[in-house]
Amino acid sequence: MIFVFALFLLTLLVITALAIVHTENLFVAVMLTSIFSLLMAANFFILDAADVALTEAAVGAGVTTVIFLSALALTGEREKPRVGGRNIALVTVGILALLIIYATFDKPRLGDPNAPVHQHVAPWYLEKTPEYMGFPNVVTAVLSSFRGYDTLGEVFVVFAACIGVLFILGVRPPRESLEPRDESSGLRHHLIPQVVGRLLVPFIVLFGLYVQFHGEYGPGGGFQAGAIIATGVILYALLEGEAEALRAVPRSVLLGMVIGGAMLFGSVGVVCMLMGGAFLDYSVLAADPVWGQQLGILIIEAGVGMAVCGALLSIFHAFAARESLS
Repeated sequence: MIFVFALFLLTLLVITALAIVHTENLFVAVMLTSIFSLLMAANFFILDAADVALTEAAVGAGVTTVIFLSALALTGEREKPRVGGRNIALVTVGILALLIIYATFDKPRLGDPNAPVHQHVAPWYLEKTPEYMGFPNVVTAVLSSFRGYDTLGEVFVVFAACIGVLFILGVRPPRESLEPRDESSGLRHHLIPQVVGRLLVPFIVLFGLYVQFHGEYGPGGGFQAGAIIATGVILYALLEGEAEALRAVPRSVLLGMVIGGAMLFGSVGVVCMLMGGAFLDYSVLAADPVWGQQLGILIIEAGVGMAVCGALLSIFHAFAARESLS
């Protein structure tokens, strides 16, 4: 039954992808892209990758769609006609598709216990996570502790991406306190979105906090929580207007979250070194190494959540500011 449902989702993915390429209406393309992300999130859930599914649903179908719509407000409604080059593109896509299909012939069967990935480090992670960390979520243990250097690099990539987008869009210094509230902005005069949205926003933020602080025992963590909370704040901005959202969470606070989150992660590693351990070796943070690991993971996950949430909201407001200045 699961195989049939997965095949059905895969078919919908192919149809949606072809529709995105075929349509010339950019708004339709954005909506189809959002549907594609939701279908991908469903596929990830089927593959038991709940952490990735949460991120795909929040970022791909939520935040990214809003940012695309904000960017669409600065452009035309329809794609400009292209002159030539279609045959080259079709040949390139065809060759790449054939290469990818050929590469899958040597791929292990889904769930095969004898696959190389299950014979290398995965058994060690499954065995040592309860002993070293004291919690069951192996994904959190791998991302936050065993491969903490990689996650630290990802946080600074998010930080660099946020700063880069702000520089490119040329956002002016914050002037939230000087800007009058635009009562006509947002969806204030639409009753149904107002009622449903106001009901959903608190639950979205609450669920984000749950994902943040329950990541050691279930799907979630800083990346997912930051994206979910950012989605809730963006929904609030769409309902009440950008000025009201900036009064609730000013740009200076958002930039502080991006910078502070990245610095908090790195500072934990420095503290570990000062206490006699290796960089990001959380076991030295407490007398009990297991409690030290849990404490370190809790702090760095908070830093990740701050950085991701601040970056997504900063980018959203950057696009919204360009729209208001155009």
